[in-house]
Amino acid sequence: MSTAAGIGAGRHEDEPHQESSRSRLNWLRAGVLGANDGIVSTAGIVVGVAGATLDRGSIMVAGVAGLVAGAMSMAAGEYVSVSTQRDSELALLDLERRELSEDPQDELAELAGLYVDKGLSEELALEVARELTAHDALGAHAEAELGIDPDDITSAWSAAFASMVSFTVGALLPLLTILLVGRDLRVGVTVASVTVALALTGWASARLGYGPTGRAVVRNVAGGLFAMGVTYLIGTLLGTQV
Repeated sequence: MSTAAGIGAGRHEDEPHQESSRSRLNWLRAGVLGANDGIVSTAGIVVGVAGATLDRGSIMVAGVAGLVAGAMSMAAGEYVSVSTQRDSELALLDLERRELSEDPQDELAELAGLYVDKGLSEELALEVARELTAHDALGAHAEAELGIDPDDITSAWSAAFASMVSFTVGALLPLLTILLVGRDLRVGVTVASVTVALALTGWASARLGYGPTGRAVVRNVAGGLFAMGVTYLIGTLLGTQV
């Protein structure tokens, strides 16, 4: 068997694992970021209300309303975003499928040209293109030309559900903390628990995104503390005027 065939075979043996790992990492990172949004937004709401009133019932109503509204908003936003992306990807795949059917030779030459641009010789690029086209024409062309895996089109419903769940999980931390801790300590303990949680989500998102963890943790914690500080100040000012 030729070198090109070996390259083609090795490439396709490795790709499913690489694509699967990349997809899992993207989902994990999205989950961490969703939880982070839930922590920050809900913490801001409950701490702000706690600055305005000591009534546990009012804090609970505001926190639950914020949790539900935020989770629904995250789910709806993710559904619309992924649906738009999915529609675009499916339309591009349909176009590519039609072009492969109508003019396979030009498509083969185009695929070979892409591999030449990546550094292969013309002869090797053409042989690789033939091997990949024979194995999975649409998959080969979609990956090289469009950067799309036809077997890994994201589900809008799955993305919306994952976003809603991750936001809810994050939001439960500040909500339960401020409701379960005594009146005198509730704000301080909530701020402390949220700070720890934000440090963890900042570290996790940086690790999953292969970025520097220190700066990510500092940014995340600083942003959360700023948000809680502003809402607590506003709540305190409004509470004294009511």
